[in-house]
Amino acid sequence: MTRQAERPLRADARRNRDRILAAAVRLFAEPGPAPTFDRIAKEAGVGIATLYRNFPTREALVEAAYRSELVKLCDAAPGLLASGPARAALRAWTGRFLDYTTAKAGMADALRAAIDSGRNPYAHSREAMLAALTSLLTAGRADGTLRADVTPEDVFAALTGVALAAGGPDQREQAERLLDLLLDGLAAD
Repeated sequence: MTRQAERPLRADARRNRDRILAAAVRLFAEPGPAPTFDRIAKEAGVGIATLYRNFPTREALVEAAYRSELVKLCDAAPGLLASGPARAALRAWTGRFLDYTTAKAGMADALRAAIDSGRNPYAHSREAMLAALTSLLTAGRADGTLRADVTPEDVFAALTGVALAAGGPDQREQAERLLDLLLDGLAAD
């Protein structure tokens, strides 16, 4: 186990790590060749040594960037529920799901390389998303705004379909309309 894994990061080290991950997600999503570590470090505003200290390999960086996006998505559900009605929270979360799938698509080649190296960035992804959807649907059933006969797996399958059919950055308007249709179908009668 590394020293870093044994104790929490200092605030400045956490900020550097977060900036590296945000830059990596942005740059991996750009068309063209995969970004270099130098470019990621520059974009994050850190030195190359800081990047390597946090992520010694490209695969480690890609896996961490992917997991960071997953955590942001899933951790958003409680805050969205606290800030408004369940149906509105679910709609906001579905928009974030599209952001997540867009970022993931941008990192597809890098994620495949991570998998080829023996890492599994997708471990527990489905379970985490289903848990977030369960909390959103449960709240909507409780306040009477969402149907009781729809499972989190049903919603996840529908969201995946929207992302596959209209998940490109240039298709966002259509994807948003499809999400609105999905939410209309989830409304309680």
